Amino acid sequence: MPATSSTALELPELLALERTIALGGQHLQARTVCTVALPGGTHFPVHAITLGNPSLDVPAVGYFGGVHGLERIGAGVVIAYLHSLVTRLQWDSALHRQLEAVRLVFMPIINPGGMALGTRANPQGVDLMRNAPVEARDPVPFLVGGQRLSARLPWYRGRYGAAMEAENLAVCEVVQAELLSRAFSVSVDCHSGFGVSDRLWFPYAHTRTPIAHLAEMHALKRIFMESHSHHRYIFEPQSLQYLAHGDLWDHLYQQACRQSPERVFLPLTLEMGSWLWVKKNPRQLFSRHGIFNPQIAHRQQRVLRQHQSLLDFLGRAAQGHRLWLPNVEARTYHHAQARHDWYGPK
Repeated sequence: MPATSSTALELPELLALERTIALGGQHLQARTVCTVALPGGTHFPVHAITLGNPSLDVPAVGYFGGVHGLERIGAGVVIAYLHSLVTRLQWDSALHRQLEAVRLVFMPIINPGGMALGTRANPQGVDLMRNAPVEARDPVPFLVGGQRLSARLPWYRGRYGAAMEAENLAVCEVVQAELLSRAFSVSVDCHSGFGVSDRLWFPYAHTRTPIAHLAEMHALKRIFMESHSHHRYIFEPQSLQYLAHGDLWDHLYQQACRQSPERVFLPLTLEMGSWLWVKKNPRQLFSRHGIFNPQIAHRQQRVLRQHQSLLDFLGRAAQGHRLWLPNVEARTYHHAQARHDWYGPK
């Protein structure tokens, strides 16, 4: 277990994470994948935490948060779920049996520098969700889709031809080792700030062309809807909303398909609809953090609670993936239904 960061007190989420790591003790494996420097010499660690069966024969789930420093609630949701698991390990025999059949991987605070500075980007001014080596095939919205004009403008992609930022390289390292090395894996990256509805996005962001595992994604949506009849998520490809350059999950999904086409990797992005919080408390409009995070304590607690069932579902879905992944005949049905539902009757 890594030592507690000397700067953790300056970042409450990091302090909460490191307390949870200490509470988990021997049940968790935690390491610092990289460190991030701020102006003035302060350093923050980027932690990766794993628990469950390390064998590559079992499926895995990845939980990610804190990619954008302003969207602190995303990190909070992932840390809250990890803390719930750690406390349940003290008494929940069913969870112990589940962890014999699945691997859980957590990176709750990918961009601690941006979180400490109160910026969407990392300390170098780079938006980590526009930084991967993926070019959009169709026109993207100005600035929002990613730009290389200046780090002083939002959605900066970084210099052309430069390597990905250290935080993204850390994510790629963990995903490669823990998720893409298995026959089945799924991930969720927790964000906030888009509209008034909670959305579950899946690739692609750089093109409107459907992904190769469209049928599998539709089957995942179906079992979620059947087992969560009162959910409020909109499940859709990100390209239905907007296109963008440099999406990290597009990059990792394409990498997975190139490396092992027979394996299944299903990356999701949870976009919490922060405008609902603003609607209930309009004063949040006058705060940078208020646009992306609930500011009233009871609303924050409600948000931390309400997504736990989704995160728990993904672990169970991964564990039982052989029961719901479509066979050849069912795959044809799911693919056709997904094309109709998400891309129109054509």
